[in-house]
Amino acid sequence: MPKRPTLLLVHAHPDDEASSTGATIAHYAAHGVRVVLVTCTNGELGDSPLGHPPDHEDHDIDSVVAHRRAELEAACDILGVERLVMLGYHDSGMMGWTQNDDPKSFWATPVADAAARLAAILDEERPDVVITYDEKGFYGHPDHIQANRVTLAAVEMAAATPKLYYATIPKSVFERMGELMAAAGIEIPEPDEAEERPDMGTEDHEIGAILDLGDYADIKRAALAAHASQTADSFFLKMPPEVFRTFFTQEWFVRVQDPTGQVGVEDDLFAGVG
Repeated sequence: MPKRPTLLLVHAHPDDEASSTGATIAHYAAHGVRVVLVTCTNGELGDSPLGHPPDHEDHDIDSVVAHRRAELEAACDILGVERLVMLGYHDSGMMGWTQNDDPKSFWATPVADAAARLAAILDEERPDVVITYDEKGFYGHPDHIQANRVTLAAVEMAAATPKLYYATIPKSVFERMGELMAAAGIEIPEPDEAEERPDMGTEDHEIGAILDLGDYADIKRAALAAHASQTADSFFLKMPPEVFRTFFTQEWFVRVQDPTGQVGVEDDLFAGVG
């Protein structure tokens, strides 16, 4: 029996799969691709089911982990993920938090150790396409940066050579989104004055694939809503569905490794896969 085309995604926390690649997952799942999601941490430092932040005295890690796992499983069902693997590392928190130094945290885990575990999954699944974050972790989150490092190392260790992409947003799209949100009267959260504004987005000329996914925007929104403990108050879900669709008709990728030799801007991550 011929092997089904397989997409494997490496994300840092429960809900990351929906926010950056939800429509891509839904699209390929609907077209018969086997989708495997690897989530590196349990998301311990997210808000609790009662809305308590991680520094609140009533923030209970065990209940957060259990609740976020249930939310993740619900989102996977919505998106069409066939296999979920949770590596179980402890959430590291934002850059500079004391939790970064916890030896159980993903950030403090030796890259080679985590990469060996991921490489074993790659050898089991033999994915045609792998997606993770860029070396900046999209916005500087330590767990996202670590996911990039671990994925690159694991791909080197694995027997097969998949196409490898970084999920991203072009800088021009960030600018346009800001203008459209302002015009629509949608308030954009500002970073704390004490925090350095992260360098987000990718230069347009570095984009290697653009997927038109308007038919899956509602599924992406539903998957985000499944992570209600983290997203219920997000400005994304405060958008009316019709506005959300205008913002999330596409998802973008940087092409990092491509054994099929594609050139230009692809409209299918599986282009050249035979």
